[in-house]
Amino acid sequence: MAPATDPTRLAELLEAEVMHRIGLAGPEPARRALGATVHRVGGGTVLTMSNDPMGGFFNKSVGLGLTEPVTDALITEVIDLHRRNGSPLAHIQIAPDRLPADWADISARHGLTPGSTIVRLVGEVDDVKPATTDLRVGPVEDARIDEWATRVWEFFDAPNEHLAAYVAAAARTDGFRAYAGWDGDEMIAVGTVFVHGDAAHLNSAATRASHRRRGVQAALIAARAEHAAAAGARWLVSEVARPDVEDANPSLNNMVRAGLTRRYDRTDWIWRPGAGAA
Repeated sequence: MAPATDPTRLAELLEAEVMHRIGLAGPEPARRALGATVHRVGGGTVLTMSNDPMGGFFNKSVGLGLTEPVTDALITEVIDLHRRNGSPLAHIQIAPDRLPADWADISARHGLTPGSTIVRLVGEVDDVKPATTDLRVGPVEDARIDEWATRVWEFFDAPNEHLAAYVAAAARTDGFRAYAGWDGDEMIAVGTVFVHGDAAHLNSAATRASHRRRGVQAALIAARAEHAAAAGARWLVSEVARPDVEDANPSLNNMVRAGLTRRYDRTDWIWRPGAGAA
């Protein structure tokens, strides 16, 4: 895993690994239905999805610029993959200190435009604060993984059986562990942790609207951190969208309160078919 002295390398490569594992885990029927492919490019991961039910959200590239420099040729290779596989658009996400000096020229040549901003968070597992809630929180047993996967997309307001099949398959692979919150026997919150070497990635966190503001996500962060520590991880990594209004993103607030630190903001560069060089 990346050295602790380079949190950018640690975070970006871990996210790329998560995306690659999820891309590979997807069962063949779901891959065909979504038109999904996953590739290693320039040390990062490129996921394409021609039938993206979220309008292009899952067409993205992460982890670029870590093991080899970002160049015009590399961006051309990434965009060519999206073009050949019919991506409705593509998100190219590169850590700010990995952007080359001629990025303005490269982005203009390919018609890339800045989109939303992602906040990267990194922290030590031992620094995560304990949390309590009146709801039950814990790992999801295998018999309920399919239900959990359905709830992930339901809580993200994007119910889709093929996306659910992807995350259910990933949750059953090495390194991933699905967590949930329950009100009685009703699953009302979800989250995942992926452990890889001495670092762990927190993702897929969402809560049913009726059960928000009851501390369940704070408890899920603490529970997943405890799992990561038991698996030998020292570092926790996550990313959330930066809100337009400060303190307006509960996910970001929960992470910071739990003990993770905002390391940097990463611009989401958008490519659309027909833009830039052919």
